Amino acid sequence: MSTDCHTPDSSPLPALPGGDQPRVVVAMSGGVDSSVAAALLADQGYEVIGVMMRLWSEPANGTAAPANRCCTPDQMADARRVADRLGIPFYVIDVRDHFRQSIVQFFIDEHAAGRTPNPCVECNRQIRFTYLLERALALGADYLATGHYARVQRDGDGFHLLRGVDADKDQSYVLHMLGQSHLAQVLFPIGGYTKMEVRQLARAYNLPVAAKQESQDLCFLKDNDYRGFLRRHGDAESSPGAIVASDGRQLSWHAGLADYTIGQRKGLGIAAAEPLFVVGKDAARNTLIVGPRAALARTQLTARQVSWVSAPPTEPIAVQVKIRYKAAPMAASVTPGPDGSAVVSLDEPAYGITPGQAAVFYDGDVCL
Repeated sequence: MSTDCHTPDSSPLPALPGGDQPRVVVAMSGGVDSSVAAALLADQGYEVIGVMMRLWSEPANGTAAPANRCCTPDQMADARRVADRLGIPFYVIDVRDHFRQSIVQFFIDEHAAGRTPNPCVECNRQIRFTYLLERALALGADYLATGHYARVQRDGDGFHLLRGVDADKDQSYVLHMLGQSHLAQVLFPIGGYTKMEVRQLARAYNLPVAAKQESQDLCFLKDNDYRGFLRRHGDAESSPGAIVASDGRQLSWHAGLADYTIGQRKGLGIAAAEPLFVVGKDAARNTLIVGPRAALARTQLTARQVSWVSAPPTEPIAVQVKIRYKAAPMAASVTPGPDGSAVVSLDEPAYGITPGQAAVFYDGDVCL
């Protein structure tokens, strides 16, 4: 196939051994990214199998649940059309129960503990790159491929996870949990392209999803209202409690901790001489803590359950850290702890560090 797209600086795909045809399971969503990933692999001579996961979604008023946004009937139909266009087999596997127990319950439990989770990170950890990867290998596949904007590089020190070439679409943040065994068996075929180039490739391959738009809402919510979801499914979240100032003075009442996020200013319903922000949650006392913007400033945080891509460092290292998916990287030093934690000391104060979010460490383009 010939296109006007650039050739990535380093090929995102392993070279094919002579005479062999490695088998790759591609996690397909019916969107343009995973469709182009499948097309690139098929074009380069891999034996490609398309797979879509059927995930849990919240029932609507006691009736049957609407389809999860990641696997609606329309998206399944689009994925099948792409598979037919590429001449590859396509299967749907039912992961609803496992997804409900491991991802949705995690989302509920984290909020109940006063944290703000990123369920997409946990889905990558438990569903896509554990459950689906294991299923792919059980099918005799050599690799699992996805449409993520990230890159894998191999050298004498092992495998490295790199940012995607498109800085606006880079998804290495939500893939930070991948270790050496994962990276040896996963492919990110579009990581060396920009989003515009991916759409150009989709048109060049004559894929029926070339102009399809993206959905970024939480996939399992029936109505995009996560606060309402938590009230329906997490009893502790609907309990009213006190709103207190940083010095302990009670200022007002809240209807449920799930209605608020760290750094929030609007919707507090409190008259004060200066703007007030949510600076903390005390889940044990069901208390919301507010204060001036200066009270949000932090120069240190502790990350728990740190997943190092390679061997963890034995002494403090200088990094850039992202404290949420769309945050700008900040200069910091990281001191690993003996219990899988790490203390992050920021060079400049950060505002709105939120318990439950991932703090991801980088050395330039390399995700550590």
